[in-house]
Amino acid sequence: MALQKIRTVTGTAVSVPGDDIDTDRIIPARYLKCITFDDLGQYAFYDERFTSEGEQKSHPLNAAHHKGAHILISGSNFGCGSSREHAPQALYRHGFQAILAESYAEIFFGNSITLGMPCLSLPREALRELAELTKTHPSSEFVIDVALCQVTAGGKTFSGSLPNHARESLIQGKWDSIAELLEGIPLVKQTAQELPYFRNL
Repeated sequence: MALQKIRTVTGTAVSVPGDDIDTDRIIPARYLKCITFDDLGQYAFYDERFTSEGEQKSHPLNAAHHKGAHILISGSNFGCGSSREHAPQALYRHGFQAILAESYAEIFFGNSITLGMPCLSLPREALRELAELTKTHPSSEFVIDVALCQVTAGGKTFSGSLPNHARESLIQGKWDSIAELLEGIPLVKQTAQELPYFRNL
């Protein structure tokens, strides 16, 4: 099946500040028992957003003016800790389509790209300025140009970085390796029929 070519991501943003935000903070371990990822979005940052009785805490994701934000801003080494795939899945199903941070844990980064969720790295000062914009003007539109690795918001453009292999897979619509394998099944079957040791089975 043809995958969406992800060349731009547009929407409002929300900042969840801090360095070394690990996957257990993003999705607590008790929610890893799910059979599918479909309902994980409601549990993103759950223990930071709710008390043990389920009452809302003061947290950026609970703020009404950040409802529907598609872009998450954070610090360095985002997604570190356990390699659980549930972390990017929870963010993606919460509604995030892209992440802006200084750096990422390698496995978290890879799992995010296979969801079609760009993870751009930006300098700390640029992130600080963008985070401040989400506080002073929460309805500001952010435009992420994946091909150019740039973020435009508040009348300014900030340059970031994205590894070439990730950038190319996103803009060419080849970010889901499983979908790529499934798309190649007809060619695999055709090749198998041309091999004499398969025909004789």
